[in-house]
Amino acid sequence: MQTPHDILGALLANATKAGNSPAVAPKPILERIEYVCRCLGNRACVRLLMSCMLAKLDRPHVDPRKPYTEIGGDDCFSGRTYDERYLTSFINTNRLPCNSTTAFLTPALRNQDSALTTRTVLVGRPRRAYQDTLQLLDDVAVGRVAAEQVLTDALRILIALRDEKQWRMKGLVEALQHGDDALPLPAEAIVTLLQQHLACKHSSRLAVLIVAAAYQAVWQ
Repeated sequence: MQTPHDILGALLANATKAGNSPAVAPKPILERIEYVCRCLGNRACVRLLMSCMLAKLDRPHVDPRKPYTEIGGDDCFSGRTYDERYLTSFINTNRLPCNSTTAFLTPALRNQDSALTTRTVLVGRPRRAYQDTLQLLDDVAVGRVAAEQVLTDALRILIALRDEKQWRMKGLVEALQHGDDALPLPAEAIVTLLQQHLACKHSSRLAVLIVAAAYQAVWQ
């Protein structure tokens, strides 16, 4: 029997192989997945979605809209357990662009004790991220799309985001390492590089180092 770790590993391989070929056929559902995964202003929703899809794949009888054991019944589950026990290490190992901590401790999700239906009002921004996530949970619950397809496409999009960021960083680093006959790095590129540096986990926050790095990049 496959464990959640096995499921994630298999779907990661499928998502990597798929490239730009989506697993989900209905365009409206695919657009919701795209928005939730690419919403940089809210990274909790994608972890919520992944946790619920993983639980559904691990225990097919559960309702993906019920990630709280307080709800009661055989079809509920602990979304936080799936998130922390399986997703955290998986996300960190594969450097996927998600929150570093569980989605279930965010203000919108930590005090819930009822099913996450399309009528649930989750207070957070952007509003569409929560609405699309709730709709996706409902899509899977009623059989419009399979949990495996949703999670595969979520991973496929996250891989693309990760690789896009790596290519941008590589290009900026190569620009910094220009020769004497090359043009200086534009100020806009310096600002972008510093912003990306600050977005990295455990990055330096010392303003003096940032300013020094900017001057060094411009004048060297």
